[in-house]
Parts: sequence; C-alpha cells; structure tokens
Amino acid sequence: MTEFVNMWKNFANFSARTTRRGYWMAYLFIVIAAIVISILAAFTTDVLSYLFSLAILVPSISMFVRRMRDAGKGWWWIFIPIGNIIMACQPSIPEDGTPVV
Repeated sequence: MTEFVNMWKNFANFSARTTRRGYWMAYLFIVIAAIVISILAAFTTDVLSYLFSLAILVPSISMFVRRMRDAGKGWWWIFIPIGNIIMACQPSIPEDGTPVV
C-alpha cells in the first residue's frame, strides 16, 4: 500500500522515477479498489465508480510517465496501448543511462 500512497504524494510529479515493483503494486491496489467499488456500485448508483475513475486519472498517468522514465523510454508511450504493458514490464535503467545486465 505504500506504493499507492506514493502515487498520491507524487501525483503532479512527471519528472521523477517509479520502479517496476512500485508501479505494479499501485496498479494492483487500483484494480482491487475498482472491484470493491464496482460491487458497491451494483447496490447503489454508479456515481462512486465515476468519481473513483476521475480521481485516479492524473495520478495514474503521472505514475506511468515516471515508470517510462525509469525504464529509459519517453512519455509518448502512453499513446501506444500494447506498448503500455510491454514497457511497464521493462527493467529499470540506472540514472547514468547504462543498461542493467
């Protein structure tokens, strides 16, 4: 859950880096929260799920951009749907730019 909290702390920071583990743990927490909210929305109105989707829009985009920066890729990978999954699984590249073997 610390990765999910870090996502919210850095929601406007598009220039930092996010590790592979941090990205996928935050993503997992988002999926679990979305499932719980969907179950709750089945008994009530869908307003709660719409608000949740709107609330995580910018933090999830910034988290993906930080993950791409950590993998040594550009932010424009967000526009390539299959590239999102493939590039988010790539290993991290150190700050100096040398690839990890």
